Formats: sequence, structure tokens, C-alpha cells
Amino acid sequence: MAETRPSIDLMALLESYDTDAECRAYLEELRWPNGVRCPRCDSEKVSRLKERKQFDCDKCRYQFSATSGTLFHDSHLPLPKWFVATFLICESKKGISANQLKRMLKVSYKTAWYLCHRIRAAMMETNPEPLTGTVEVDETYIGSGRGMGSGNRDRHSMILAAIQRGGALRIRKGHTKRPSRAELHGFIRENVADTTRHLYTDEARGYRGYGDSITRHDTVNHSRDEYVRGDIHTNTVESVFSLFKRSVVGAFHQISEKHLDRYLDEFEFRYNNRKNPYLFRDTIMRLCESKALPYQRLISQPA
Repeated sequence: MAETRPSIDLMALLESYDTDAECRAYLEELRWPNGVRCPRCDSEKVSRLKERKQFDCDKCRYQFSATSGTLFHDSHLPLPKWFVATFLICESKKGISANQLKRMLKVSYKTAWYLCHRIRAAMMETNPEPLTGTVEVDETYIGSGRGMGSGNRDRHSMILAAIQRGGALRIRKGHTKRPSRAELHGFIRENVADTTRHLYTDEARGYRGYGDSITRHDTVNHSRDEYVRGDIHTNTVESVFSLFKRSVVGAFHQISEKHLDRYLDEFEFRYNNRKNPYLFRDTIMRLCESKALPYQRLISQPA
């Protein structure tokens, strides 16, 4: 597969993929590692139309390109800028804002904002494996307005997270403003395997009653200044929340509740791939496999 080097840095990216032809060759290698095939009839008998940057299927006469059927299709943004934006979003631990990309890529804010959201859409996990082993679960709040720090959560969005120690993260926006037993248990059932041995949470009432003969549920009592009891703690998931909130304050400054899920998808993807030496390649591959996200559909989606 393309990009077999264990990692790629910004300078290598700019040297290797600074032209449209180099980017197209890379996409072609990613999509068809064993040779170009027609996406319509799967025939390997295709002709290259160099002047049009396309292929023509000798069997069904379908004409296509390396970007056909991908998020790159019908985009007026040059492919080298797509590659740079993808790299920066992948490698920025706390994320990168649309305004920053606007300045770095010399594009309009609308273009940078739409670009970010299309890349985030490709990062969304589909049918992820359930967490197992030892899992920590917690909730937090993010937002702005009066009441911050004084117990008023009505102006804030609840975020739920479950993390497997030494493993993957699942982080989602809650459907309610306050943690209910039904939502907390539902989130755990959706993301944590039934065979999980240990489940650690704080003392919130909504978590009570989840454990069974297989899964042992233990809590720490934060209201009594208890944060660690032996191996029982929620420090790992709380550090995840801290990192996400620093990204909001330091990079994004403000996140619309309407699009919060997409920012969480980006954060989860980057966190779960923090040790992936082929992160850039794998993200470009996701862009190739993802469906188009029309601008009108993005801005018209309900909050």
C-alpha cells in the first residue's frame, strides 16, 4: 500500500505531494494497489486519458478519475491543499481551527470551515469494536453562558466518554442536559462489551446498578475527595476531557452544539490513532471511502 514509510513529516509531505499529479498518483495507488479497476463494472481493462486526468473503461465505457466517488470529487480546492489540511488536522494534538487553516492555506473562511467538517466526517467511526477489559466511564459539560461553575447546566452540552485502559476511546454528545440512569446505562451498553471485567465510574446515581456477575462496577467518591482507591479511579477518562477542553479553549475557542458531534468524532479518531505510524495515509484512505457531504446538508442539519 502507498506510504509504507513508518511516518511522514510536514517537509516530506510538501516535497512529495506539492503538485496535483503527485497527489493523484498517491490516491490512485491507495485506491487500486493492484492496478486501476473500473468502479462500475470492476474491469481491469481501462485506458488512461492523460490530458483529462481520467480513465476510460474499455468494457462499459465508464469514465472516472482517482477522485471519483470520494470526498475530493467536485472540489475546487487543489489536492495539495487537501493533503496539507488533512495532515495538519491529523497531527495537531489539540486540533486546528478553520481560521488557522484559512491563514495557512490562503483560502476563504467558508472554504476552510467546510474543508474541516468534510475531513471530520471521514474520521467518524462506523461499527467500532466494543470496549473490554478495564473501562472508565464519566461525563462532563461544555458550553458558555451564565451559570458556568455554579451548577447551572442548562446552557451546556453533556459529553459522555468511555475509555478502555491501554485501548480505545468512545466519546459522544449526550441527548439530555443532565445524566439520567437510562442515558448513562444506554451509553455503556452501546460502547462497552458484556464481558468487560471492571467498570469504574464516579458515585453519580445514574451509574448505579450496572454491574453483574461478569462486570464488577466500582466507584470513587469525588464528593469526599476520594480520587484513587487502589486500581479504582477515573483519572484516564478525566485526562481525556481535560485535553478536549484545552483544544476548545486553545484552538477552536467556541464550538456550536449543532456540530459538536463532529468535533468529538475528530478528537476520538485522533486519540485512538495516537500511536498509528500511518495516520496520514489511513486518513486519506478514509477520505477516499467516504460519501460526499454537501455544504447545504451540513449547514441545514438540526442542532
